[in-house]
Amino acid sequence: MVTWDQVLAFGLVALVVIVIPGPSVVFTVARALTYGRTVALTNVVGNSLGLLAALVLVVLGLGQVVATSDTVYEVVKIAGALYLVYLGVQALRHRHAITVSGEVGEVAATPLRAFTALRQGFLVGFTNPKGYVMFVALLPQFLDRSRGHDSLQMLLLGSIAFVIGLCSDSVWALLASQLRRWFNASPKRGRTLGTVGGMSMIGLGVAIAVGGRPDPV
Repeated sequence: MVTWDQVLAFGLVALVVIVIPGPSVVFTVARALTYGRTVALTNVVGNSLGLLAALVLVVLGLGQVVATSDTVYEVVKIAGALYLVYLGVQALRHRHAITVSGEVGEVAATPLRAFTALRQGFLVGFTNPKGYVMFVALLPQFLDRSRGHDSLQMLLLGSIAFVIGLCSDSVWALLASQLRRWFNASPKRGRTLGTVGGMSMIGLGVAIAVGGRPDPV
């Protein structure tokens, strides 16, 4: 088990790292602007599950390879970047399908199935190298070696980051979905909405692809 001191210490550090807007935040906001609250929140769940899967890999030792091997790190980074660009292009292709219908302030966009949204979110979260670096560079510093069961400690402390990420990204999704209502006032704004979401994800993908390895905190 872990102590409350460990929980609070790692929780504060994880909060700072996660709350600062990064790939998951930009992805969530873009999804909320393009598809609305339900899809964005489903993406958040998938993204968080991807982060949780990264934690499990770290505990199993595979995350160490991603964090320390430049080759593996670059492969994971480029894979995530390309996937974000792909999603951005898809959003741009379907932006004209976003039209105002029904009650004022509502949008009928090309439907996105829940499983698809969940899968997309998972892949973005799982291929985000930031998660591996955070768990490998930060998490071990908060282990109490004298208590033993290091793997269990890592899982418990890492789960705190999972919960913080889930809550933080959900807030971003809700805020962005409210902003979406303003775009829904006219068809032109609806098309702009799709363009903003698509370009945000493409820009994020490019930024990740050309960016360097984050420095350990």
